[in-house]
Amino acid sequence: MITSIDLFTILPELILAVLGMALLMYGVFRGDKAVHSVSWLAVGAILITAIAISGQSDSGQVAFKGQFIVDQFSVFMKWLILLGSALAILMSLNYNEREGIQRFEYPVLILFATLGMLLMVSANDLMSLYVGLELQSLSLYVIAAFRRDSTKSSEAGLKYFVLGALSSGMLLYGASMIYGFAGTTQFDKLATLFTGPNADPGVGVIVGLVFLLAGLAFKVSAVPFHMWTPDVYEGAPTPVTAFFAVAPKIAAIALLVRTMVGPFGELFDQWQQIIIFISIASMLLGALAAIWQTNIKRLMAYSSIGHIGFALVGLAAGSEEGIRGIGVYMAIYLAMNIGTFCCILSMRRQGVMVEGISDLAGLARNQPMMAAALAIFMFSMAGIPPLAGFFGKLYVFMAAVNEGLYVLAIIGVLTSVIGAFYYLRIIKIMYFDEPAEAFDRSAGREVGTIMAVSGLFTLLFFVFPTPIVGAASKAAAVLFSAAG
Repeated sequence: MITSIDLFTILPELILAVLGMALLMYGVFRGDKAVHSVSWLAVGAILITAIAISGQSDSGQVAFKGQFIVDQFSVFMKWLILLGSALAILMSLNYNEREGIQRFEYPVLILFATLGMLLMVSANDLMSLYVGLELQSLSLYVIAAFRRDSTKSSEAGLKYFVLGALSSGMLLYGASMIYGFAGTTQFDKLATLFTGPNADPGVGVIVGLVFLLAGLAFKVSAVPFHMWTPDVYEGAPTPVTAFFAVAPKIAAIALLVRTMVGPFGELFDQWQQIIIFISIASMLLGALAAIWQTNIKRLMAYSSIGHIGFALVGLAAGSEEGIRGIGVYMAIYLAMNIGTFCCILSMRRQGVMVEGISDLAGLARNQPMMAAALAIFMFSMAGIPPLAGFFGKLYVFMAAVNEGLYVLAIIGVLTSVIGAFYYLRIIKIMYFDEPAEAFDRSAGREVGTIMAVSGLFTLLFFVFPTPIVGAASKAAAVLFSAAG
């Protein structure tokens, strides 16, 4: 029986679902004339949801017989997801209109994908985890192939769908094995089951955990489950790529952290090895594979794989400090990526989008403000102090060092140095190469504003980092007090 406490706990998700369906009906009756209004109303729906989340108690409220949880960790991650989704809708306004793909379904699909992400972050059971994951994925499959007349976009959607179905199957198989050997899917009961001196998880649970990790690693595009990322990033429309790069990544990382630290916290020795392996593999591939890229969206795909590797260093540490590092890293990652994709959206000549890194040649002379913004984002991604990206890496590496993972931290630093090559190469092309033909200057007010704000955040993060670091600290503390 559903109680009023259950409904209040899931109120933000209910609001988003109802508003999403209302906008869908509004769009159906108004047609594609309503695209602009539906987009702005979708941003409004996200804002209302964010206000509802802020009004909730963050003391660990559980609903639906343990299926759903609201705590400081979920509130922090949901805020990042909602911000990423709202910015992705705003960035798409001019682009979709110019490319002739403006349809009211686009912002509605982003709303439903966001709803799935919010459910993922608050999942407290393997079943609710899967429901949230699939609600997100089904919407993402559609918007990846949103440009129906483009072979690349259709291919991106199809690849994502086929590989996504495979990863969902692996995740479900892992969940079924854990249920078969443990007798429950609830996170709290699993945590109790594996606690104590006589607790023996058994081989079946460990194998199930490996499959579960494989399914989740696909969602964060960690090596060796990264193969879909470059093709989908390149083929999908650019605002969709920007959305893929931030909100779903943050949701999947949050889900991975909650699943590992909560129910399987006592099996740390077993899953730590897997996390260390995929972290090192992701950092190495992200650093090396991007060097040869000529398409900036493919470069950003490999860059995102590398960044996920860095974030996983914090999870490998398995400490409260490590989880705090992940929270800070994902907030900074959101700003850097959104800002960079605003610059990519501004790469347009005579009304046609260009994506070659060589097209940025001499940008500093043609459009100095855009070149300065992109330089800030590239320096930050490379981890150059005092920009925000440096502090993101510092927090996760320090967590690894404090837990004795010296080799992992050293590999992280070395891959950062290698990765700096392709970020600095973009800056060299912009500032020192002979100017190419100038880009069009009308990227749209929304894109320009987001680029400027992201640039200022990235540049000035070191002046006042307390709000982000403090919120991430509280989020991490909640997970470990629950686990304890």
